[in-house]
Amino acid sequence: MEKWDLYDQYRQKIGKQATRGEEFEKGEFHNVIHVCIFNSKGEMLIQQRQPFKQGWSNLWDITCGGSAVAGDTSQQAASRELLEELGIHYNFDNMRPQFTINFKRGFDDYYLIELDVDLSELTLQPEEVQAVKWASQEEIFDMIESGEFIPYYKSIIGFLFEGRYHYGSIRQP
Repeated sequence: MEKWDLYDQYRQKIGKQATRGEEFEKGEFHNVIHVCIFNSKGEMLIQQRQPFKQGWSNLWDITCGGSAVAGDTSQQAASRELLEELGIHYNFDNMRPQFTINFKRGFDDYYLIELDVDLSELTLQPEEVQAVKWASQEEIFDMIESGEFIPYYKSIIGFLFEGRYHYGSIRQP
């Protein structure tokens, strides 16, 4: 049974936890992380969710993601999810998310890293992931259009690709 710390709108812990699937009260939120790995060719590592996985079954998704469990920082959750889903060890301790998107029930933290990964050396979590591959931004756009990829806004996918080398929203020389 997965437990989550709950936060207020200012992202301060409120001293309360919820179990996955439980309804929150108004003004209660939880933290979700997403990690996007890009290779030196500018492609994103994407994963295909298992057909029996609840929510977006059988669809392709960004590299990895999941909820921070009780006691996790965002960075610890990113490290744990990447290790659990793909078998990749990565230290996020001295990183901030490149950006956070607020959603109805919480905060989506996005970490963008460059790492050339040999797909044959990954250890896929059988409960979550059925396949992985590298994909360009255009390939992901095509997959969204064809219904093979989780229907992210294309502008978000574009922002992931464009923002992978920096923090902020202003181009710096």
